[in-house]
Amino acid sequence: MEGLLARCRALSVLAAGSRQLQGHVPCRSHHSAPGKGQRLLLSRIFQPQNLREDQVLSQEGRSGELTCKSHRLMLQVGLIAPASPGCYHLLPYTVRALEKLVRVIDQEMQAIGGQKVDLPSLSPAELWQATQRWDLMDKELLRLRDRHGKEYCLGPTHEEVITALVASQKNLSYKQLPFLLYQVTRKFRDEPRPRFGLLRGREFYMKDMYTFDSSAEAAQHTYGLVCDAYHSLFHRLGLRVVQAQADVGSIGGTMSHEFQLLVDIGEDRLVVCPSCSFSANTETLDSSQTNCPKCQGPLTKTKGIEVGHTFYLGTKYSSIFQAQFTNAEGKPCLAEMGCYGLGVTRILAAAIEALATEDSVRWPHLLAPYQVCLIPPKKGSKEAAAAELTGHLYNRIVEAVPQLRGEVVLDDRTHLTIGNRLKDANKLGYPFVVIAGKRALEEPARLEVWCQNTGESLFLSEEGVLDLLAQVQVV
Repeated sequence: MEGLLARCRALSVLAAGSRQLQGHVPCRSHHSAPGKGQRLLLSRIFQPQNLREDQVLSQEGRSGELTCKSHRLMLQVGLIAPASPGCYHLLPYTVRALEKLVRVIDQEMQAIGGQKVDLPSLSPAELWQATQRWDLMDKELLRLRDRHGKEYCLGPTHEEVITALVASQKNLSYKQLPFLLYQVTRKFRDEPRPRFGLLRGREFYMKDMYTFDSSAEAAQHTYGLVCDAYHSLFHRLGLRVVQAQADVGSIGGTMSHEFQLLVDIGEDRLVVCPSCSFSANTETLDSSQTNCPKCQGPLTKTKGIEVGHTFYLGTKYSSIFQAQFTNAEGKPCLAEMGCYGLGVTRILAAAIEALATEDSVRWPHLLAPYQVCLIPPKKGSKEAAAAELTGHLYNRIVEAVPQLRGEVVLDDRTHLTIGNRLKDANKLGYPFVVIAGKRALEEPARLEVWCQNTGESLFLSEEGVLDLLAQVQVV
């Protein structure tokens, strides 16, 4: 019990993270907590499960498409449903996890001075033509014409749009900079072969930040701040991510890094140095290079999923759109820019890929859609008398542990055995599952608690359950 409480306290420290940062104000989930006297019942949650492999295959058509664990599990347990190639319906459990992830991202971005905006997905062609990316990105852009013949694309990124917006402000002073403007919105990319579920799709959520500084030195400082915020984010999520030297690609600039989650399914080929902090995408190195350029130690090959990317842009875009400010001498100067992306839906899928077992979803503790699942006894069973205890415990949790209001699910499918419901709870990855089984009839009653992230189970009194859950932190 003490060991489990200690682990929960450690999770609390990670969860608290940026709460201690000045100016942080916690916000509520869009899924508000049930009203007083109401209970969140599992049978009322829209969750079309496909727990058999053949049902999942019939959804996606070809077995070859289900080549990664996260894709298969997210379909099986009803986290996503296919809409069209590369596009998925995000179902209630996933939306809750997504909202939690966005709140953690907001905390980290706003802690370094980020200001949230929301830019149109529909982007006029002339902005992209000005930077020559209309032709450079070619078929990757999803293009369309309106009834007047005007061309647009559905934005995969927003460098042109945000730079034109800042350039339209004609009286900017160096005293107002830096600007760190970011959004979390849907992005679109015409992937030639979408695969791996949410890891590589045509429509996805991304956090993209664009920064405007008064000098190259200030822009480099901002670059470091954002990279540090990314490391803080992934540390809080409990994900092992490396910052790898990367190519600037079609976005451009003079410096770039990828934030890579090291997993076998990863499509990116990386080298890391066990002796120092150096890591790089192999496309940035000479194929004959086997030693680390930083310490000359041997390099180790590995694979990763890119979950974040940072670029130092300099004046590439500000010079085209004339995004200027007035310096201390009253002269116009071009803003030094950076851009910084996080694949929000990709982080969810990549976390499941990294943490899940072969047949069960596991979440970063902060992102679990619900923290607790209560399983009462089967109706008509010998333990049915303990059903009232489960309802009483539900009420006590939401009263005594206020941070868990809206985080507790009661599995009211009492026509099923405890074992069958426990299998479902295991697949969905609730951090804590509380079961009213045979020992709930003892005096005093003992409830079985499964801590899914550690694999431990123990029997606790009602007070013991409350003490354990009181250590849990949520965003």
